[in-house]
Amino acid sequence: MTTVGILGGTGPAGRGVAIRLACAGYEVAIGSRDAERAFEVASRLEPQGTGKVHGVSNADAAKCDVVIVATPWESTLETLRDVASSVENKIVVSMVNAMQKEGREMRPVFPAAGSCAQEIAAVLPTSKIVTAFNHLPAAQMEDLDSGINADVILSANDNDAMAEVATMVSAMPGLHAIEAGSLALAGTIEAFTSVCISVNIRNKAHSYVKLEGLAR
Repeated sequence: MTTVGILGGTGPAGRGVAIRLACAGYEVAIGSRDAERAFEVASRLEPQGTGKVHGVSNADAAKCDVVIVATPWESTLETLRDVASSVENKIVVSMVNAMQKEGREMRPVFPAAGSCAQEIAAVLPTSKIVTAFNHLPAAQMEDLDSGINADVILSANDNDAMAEVATMVSAMPGLHAIEAGSLALAGTIEAFTSVCISVNIRNKAHSYVKLEGLAR
């Protein structure tokens, strides 16, 4: 069975991905700088299905077969530098978005490399970086009864890695993977998250991305 580690997985976004991965049959390790907090958070999650969720340190989460980065952008690169040797040649999934709040809106912040994913790729040159899970409403992801039916847009420079992540995503209840293209698109994908959040703030909603016109 493929194991999946989530760095910074104790937050709402990480918890939502963790529980749905477990529902799809994966063994998931929620990581944190504080392993005790990770254990406590994992113990509260109740996935439906054969998968499991347990709490560990970020260092142990990075030892899993596939690693997802769910840390706040400000601490992402520091976290990854600490575990870089553990993720060499592995698929590393970035769900990180760089944003700042301006009034009642979220505004995108563009890192020097063009996107969070490309900054991660520079820190982890041997890893296979894939973007996913950027536009999902965290509360609806964690609530297995929310009825979410969302598309998840992927980008990567390694097509095989992207296809593997797409298979994982589409196995998760309520999600369908859409392969968009190369990592050059990551900046646009990440920036659109600020639009999604701002729409939800203004309309007091929990909307998500759904692309029509595609073969399902």
